[in-house]
Amino acid sequence: MVTKQDFYGQLSHQLRELDQLGFPAERPLNSPQGPEIVLADGRRFVNLNSSNYLGLAANPEVVAAAKAGLDQWGFGIASARIFCGTQVVHHTLEKKISEFLHTEESILYNSCFDVNLGLFEALLSPEDAIIWDSHIHASSVDGIHLCPSKSFPYESNDMVSLKKALIQAEEAGARFKMIATDGVFSMDGIVADLKTICDLADHYQAIVMVDDSHATGVVGKTGRGSHEYCGVMDRVDVITSTLSKALGGASGGFASGRKEIIRTLRHLSHTSMSSNALTPVIAATAIKVIDMISQSNELQRRAVDGADYFRRQLRAAGFNALGQDIPIVPVILGEEKATMEMGRRIYERGVFITGIIFPFQPMGMGMVRTQITAGHTREHLDRAITIFTEVGKGLGIIK
Repeated sequence: MVTKQDFYGQLSHQLRELDQLGFPAERPLNSPQGPEIVLADGRRFVNLNSSNYLGLAANPEVVAAAKAGLDQWGFGIASARIFCGTQVVHHTLEKKISEFLHTEESILYNSCFDVNLGLFEALLSPEDAIIWDSHIHASSVDGIHLCPSKSFPYESNDMVSLKKALIQAEEAGARFKMIATDGVFSMDGIVADLKTICDLADHYQAIVMVDDSHATGVVGKTGRGSHEYCGVMDRVDVITSTLSKALGGASGGFASGRKEIIRTLRHLSHTSMSSNALTPVIAATAIKVIDMISQSNELQRRAVDGADYFRRQLRAAGFNALGQDIPIVPVILGEEKATMEMGRRIYERGVFITGIIFPFQPMGMGMVRTQITAGHTREHLDRAITIFTEVGKGLGIIK
């Protein structure tokens, strides 16, 4: 007979395997989020590991807006939206998001993970099909698995593969078809080919869903996101995104797009209907953030320019640094052991990063993902470049 102890033994075995893979452990901070951070043991680091792209997580104006929001709206909401969990501040933020993204309507959630979990099941049935990018975020993968629709993955950002998947969905008799993709693939530093995706969607009469969590606020001419960057602002049916990265770095997510989709989510999405409303202080603070970035794209420009500089300098040193026009700079290092050793040495010298290896990356494609923010100065970046270069040469990764 299999016992309860066998269950815990299996978990212990899995945990040992994760440890052997170098699965990162938590490293508690004793400072606000910023371009430099202090750990609980007092060590100070240049932080290249945060999605605080616009540097607003501890911005004094944003903190002041949070304090004012607490005074006006209180701390908790203690109710789902459909009962007594909707305050004026929620509707105000939803309108601000729609105006910023140039969409018809928006709905708030507690996280973008919740949005993606609840979106597909609310909109699609077993008669329908989801055609999804194989590198889409885990939250969307989970949401797709929860949905009874037919499922057709395609090779990441491969438009030939996407076309084949659309044809397969048609041949399978799908009634409605939805293409699901990330706007920015955060591990690869790639912006999805939304122009071609929308062209194929038009041809095959498919709905387009884009998770823009790593693009909202920082990608595109005015930071509206990947749909602006690709010139398809009026062609994406629904955008899902987060308040937890560029837009203040706290928590909260949203869906924004065609009014029919948003209103259906409001009525049928379990992760909205059956969950407390977004904490009002976060909603109030996000309003301030959207007002700030609507008036000026200076922070976005600083983040993207800093990333371009960092990327160019690493390439000049001999590193395979990926990405373009976004504040994510993945550095491909190769073999797993060397990747983890380089990550460890860089960390020990005062740059906060995490090595990423198989199974999170393909074998032989170990990498360090660096994220540049508006708060990083040229001094921060030059210090990190020097450390990367010296460690890389010491390990023979570059010459």
